[in-house]
Amino acid sequence: MTIKRSLFSDETQSIDDRVMSLLEQMTLDEKLAQLVGIWVTELLDENREFQEAQSRAHLAQGIGHITRVAAASLLEPQDSARLANRIQKFLLEHTRLGIPAIVHEESCAGYMARGATTFPQAIGLGATWEPDLIGQMAVVIRQQMRAAGAHQTLAPVLDVARDPRWGRIEETYGEDPFLISSLGTSYVKAIQTEDLRSGIAATAKHFVAHSLPEGGMNWAPVHVGERELREMFLTPFKAVIQVGGIASVMNAYHELDGVPCGSSRELMVDLLRGELGFDGVVSSDYFTLRTLMSYHHVARDEAEAARLGLEAGIDIELPSRDCYGEPLRQGLVNGDIDMALVDTAVKRILRMKFQLGLFENPYVNDEKVVEIFNTDGQRELSRRIAQKSMVLLKNDGLLPLSKNLKAVAVIGSSADSVRLMQGDYHYPSHLEHIFDQHTSENAPNPQQQTSVMDWNGHFPPSVTVLAGIRATVSTQTEIRYARGCEVNRDATSGFSEAVAAAAGADVAIVVVGDKSGLGRDCTVGETLDSADLRLPGAQQALLEAIHATGTPVVAVFMTGRPYNLTWAAEHVPALIEAWLPAQEGGTAVADILFGNVSPGGKLPVSFPRSVGQVPVYYNHKPSGGRTNWQENYTDMSTKPLFPFGHGLSYTDFSYSDLTLSHRQVAPTGAITISVRVENTGQYTGDEVAQLYVADPVASVTRPVKMLKGFKRFTLQPGEAQTVYFELDVRHLAFYNTQMEYVVEPGEIQVMIGSSSEDIRLNDTFEIVGETTPVEQVFFTSVHME
Repeated sequence: MTIKRSLFSDETQSIDDRVMSLLEQMTLDEKLAQLVGIWVTELLDENREFQEAQSRAHLAQGIGHITRVAAASLLEPQDSARLANRIQKFLLEHTRLGIPAIVHEESCAGYMARGATTFPQAIGLGATWEPDLIGQMAVVIRQQMRAAGAHQTLAPVLDVARDPRWGRIEETYGEDPFLISSLGTSYVKAIQTEDLRSGIAATAKHFVAHSLPEGGMNWAPVHVGERELREMFLTPFKAVIQVGGIASVMNAYHELDGVPCGSSRELMVDLLRGELGFDGVVSSDYFTLRTLMSYHHVARDEAEAARLGLEAGIDIELPSRDCYGEPLRQGLVNGDIDMALVDTAVKRILRMKFQLGLFENPYVNDEKVVEIFNTDGQRELSRRIAQKSMVLLKNDGLLPLSKNLKAVAVIGSSADSVRLMQGDYHYPSHLEHIFDQHTSENAPNPQQQTSVMDWNGHFPPSVTVLAGIRATVSTQTEIRYARGCEVNRDATSGFSEAVAAAAGADVAIVVVGDKSGLGRDCTVGETLDSADLRLPGAQQALLEAIHATGTPVVAVFMTGRPYNLTWAAEHVPALIEAWLPAQEGGTAVADILFGNVSPGGKLPVSFPRSVGQVPVYYNHKPSGGRTNWQENYTDMSTKPLFPFGHGLSYTDFSYSDLTLSHRQVAPTGAITISVRVENTGQYTGDEVAQLYVADPVASVTRPVKMLKGFKRFTLQPGEAQTVYFELDVRHLAFYNTQMEYVVEPGEIQVMIGSSSEDIRLNDTFEIVGETTPVEQVFFTSVHME
């Protein structure tokens, strides 16, 4: 077949014309090759060197994606870039059509690659309540990924998380769709840019409602009604599609009402593409198609799974060729699968490749890669985000600590561990499982695995909490360190050493938390769900033992989920939630402890008093959050231990002068809500002013309150600022009894506060006129004077 390169190689032509020109020249094998990925390790030898013979076998017809060139190869950035170039060179020179591949990677909280900057895990990013900061992080991720030859990231996670038992809650921005939409859209815009030729294609996941599974168990069925699905779980996806212009969406693994998401045409085509208007690439979550046969049992074999996937609009099978390989070919030959489905998917894949500029610029400058990785500015950004993610849960006046204390005890296995500051999609915490033959189930290349790997050289330059404290206190301060126990073990043999270290010290800083990852020795992360929400291992007992010494205790929690901290809240003077703070986490914790920075983070998710409360979240319905006329349980309050939006400071803030620009407003109108906030304390500090609204009487039940605006800002002692929220009335819209998205007339409650429970000021306005169908809006403009 004669190749007509003139049109599809001509960048002056429209992308649609270039796609059709190329598609018309493709054989069936070449088309099928574009619908799959391949692990980079399948192209390498035991020394992680590119092998042309293996590549000829795997890439003869081309390939859609290369899976994790940087992460799975374990190479340094410059070598990873060279490998990406070598693969692209092979595709351009040794395949008939010379179609480049998309290299996809992960970047939930930093580019998941050796040598890349790590940022606090996503749940910590949510605690910053600062979209611009998440955008700055995404710029760094984009620059590093582009420099190393990557083109698509499987992020951000937009799941609305209501169940802390679910191990993947740490990858989310929390429980509120408004907050998630704000942070997620900032991430998408910054990482994609306005032109994908200089950006990274983002992937919104997991579509949809992945975060509310039965029993908190990963991949378990999700039970949610259509109205709640649309108003809560779909909202962040709709925001990044309609405002962020996201390039890719990834299906979730679970089933909704008996139909797995990966095989649901109603969900993935009618809703996602038809109603939400998504026109990009649907990337399968890893092994999705096989699960239709092996896990959900809705397909008899791989060919039927392939048909179901294509009919549901899944364009590319990741991470590697399986059902979209030979089984798909046989289904086409047998007439069981419509060839038009294949052509449609191929066109979408090719379109993204043209949008990314791969045909014009398939290579990267590997000589300049080192300049873009882990610069001083990038590390400082990671530190700043970690500082802003810290949430002061409780403080009985113990904090901030003096830097001139005589003796400080630092206790806990998380206190001096680089590894335990990482989340499950940080490098290498994610990879240690995949490359360990004793725990791996779906490793990229078992032949290259070893039973024990030395990961020490794979961590970015990092500062532990112990090191951060040592660098912060005076040279005269004695630091006493003891591990006490392991993060994931019940043994208490180290308690005596820890108790001895704490006895007589001015303060004991006890750092407890999680080991996040994928392995069976981890305590949180993907597939690592919790039945009781207790701190893992013997860490609760360690806290109790140190408390019993009489030494004042500060508990620092480096966790990926909201644990039951009821005992600590009752007995420990000061509590800090530090999440999984990444490479600069130790410095950031020390900054907070010793007053270099006043804490200002706010909880993006409610903390339960007991696992028996779960799910517990702030925006419940009027009949929720209580037990009929008794209100509370027989054995505890129905309120969360720490509510959504909670976070203390070393200073105090007063709220006054709540003003509404209108008392009556039309269904398509807007209202300006202003409030004066003053720092009435002695420290410079950050506050997050939070706007909540409620519709107390409507044709369907409405949440008791909904976040519809927020602003984080810094005030000096005695300084005051007025915060203006420009609220579009369409934020009060909902799906009525006819499933029409409308604004109804009626009284609306306005609440301004420092958390969802700490409401400082209240007022009302009235929506007047007729019930009006409207389009959904996602954000509220906020400014200060």
